[in-house]
Amino acid sequence: MTMIASPPSRRRTRVALGVCLVSFTAFWAAQRAAHVSLIDLMVYRAEGAAVRAGGDLYALRATAAHLPTTYPPFAALLFTPLPLLDPALLRTVATAGNLALLVMLVGLSLRLVGHARVETVCWTAASAVWCEPVWTTVRYGQINLLLAVLVLWDLTRRPAGGYDRWTGVGLGLATAVKLTPALFPVFLLATGIVDRRGGGGGQPWLRHARGAAVAFAGATVLAAAVLPYDSWRFWTDMVFRASRVGQPEDTANQALRGVLGRLLHTPDPGALWTVCAAVVAVSGLAVAVRAELRGRRAWAVCACAITTLLISPVSWTHHWVWCVPLVVLLWSRGHRAAALGSLLVFCSYVPWWVPHGTGRPELHLTGADLVLSAAYGGTGALFLALARTSLPRPGRDRVRVKP
Repeated sequence: MTMIASPPSRRRTRVALGVCLVSFTAFWAAQRAAHVSLIDLMVYRAEGAAVRAGGDLYALRATAAHLPTTYPPFAALLFTPLPLLDPALLRTVATAGNLALLVMLVGLSLRLVGHARVETVCWTAASAVWCEPVWTTVRYGQINLLLAVLVLWDLTRRPAGGYDRWTGVGLGLATAVKLTPALFPVFLLATGIVDRRGGGGGQPWLRHARGAAVAFAGATVLAAAVLPYDSWRFWTDMVFRASRVGQPEDTANQALRGVLGRLLHTPDPGALWTVCAAVVAVSGLAVAVRAELRGRRAWAVCACAITTLLISPVSWTHHWVWCVPLVVLLWSRGHRAAALGSLLVFCSYVPWWVPHGTGRPELHLTGADLVLSAAYGGTGALFLALARTSLPRPGRDRVRVKP
C-alpha cells in the first residue's frame, strides 16, 4: 500500500529543504567572498590536458604553485573532459557538483545508520556543509566527497542475494582513482577470512572483496592500455614517493605521520611512524572486522575509514570528510556528547589556529599548539577506542550479516 505523507510531515520536509538551500547559498557566497582558488581542480584540468596532448603526466607542474600529479593514471583519464570547459564555468560546475555530492554523502551516511529520511538529510546537510573538511574540499575543488560517496554507495547496497555484478565496483573505482580507499577491500577480505576460520563460509565478504579487486584491476589495465608509459612510471616509481604530496609535518596533515613529525620536530618520523601505523592498522581493522561480524556495519565502515586516514602517509584536513558519517553514527547510537565534541572539532577549523606556512614553523610547535595540531588525528583515535568498547565482547551477540 502506498504511504501518503501527512500535511505536517510535508511542511517539515519543505522547511528542512528551505533551510538547506539557504545554508548552501550562504556557503557559496562565503566561498566567493573568500576568493577560493579551486587550485586542485586546476591541477586536475591540467592533467586532463596533458593526457589529451600526449604529455608526460608525472613531469607535469600545474598552477602558479607548481603542483605535481599524484594520483594514479586512471584518475587522469577521468579528467580528460575538464579542459573542454572554461575555468570559470568549471569552477561553478565543480562547486555545484560537490554540494550535490555532500547531499548524497549525508543520505548514504543516514542510510548506513538506518535513518535516511529526506527531512533528516536536509537538516544534516545544512549543518555539514560548514565543517572544515567540506569547506576545504570545495575550496580546493577536491574529489574527496566523490570517493566517499563511491565507497558508501558500495557498502550500503543490498542487492538480492547479497551480491550482483555491481558489488565492489564503487570500492574498486575509488581505489583506482586514489589509493587510500584500498583498505576497504582489505577489510572485506579480512572479515571473510575470519568468518571462515570461525566456522562460517565467509563468502559474502570474499565475493565483495573480489568484486572490488576486479573493478580496480579493470580500471588500472584500461589506464595502462591508454597511458602505458605513465602507468609504468607511476606503479614502479611515483607510488613510492610520498614526499611528492607535500611536507609531512604540515599542520594540514592529520595522519599519524604528520602528528609524529610535529611532536618530534622532524619531517621524517622514520621507523617510529612505521611501527605506530602498523599497530593502528591492525587494531583498527580488528575493530572493523569485529563490528562487521556482529552486524554493526556502520561502526565497521567508520572504523575502517578512520584507520585509513590515520595510517596514510598524508591525510590532509580535506580528506576527513568522513567526519560526516562519523558524527551521524555517534549521534544515532546515543553517543551524543562524543558526537557534539567531534562536530565541534571538525567545525572549529582548529588545525589552522597553530603557526603554519612558510619557514616550516610546524617543526617548532610546543605545548597547546602541538595538541591543537593533532585535533583530527586525536579525534579519530578516540573514535576507534570508543568503537572498540561499544562492541559486544568476543563470543557474544555474533551475527553474520551479508554485505
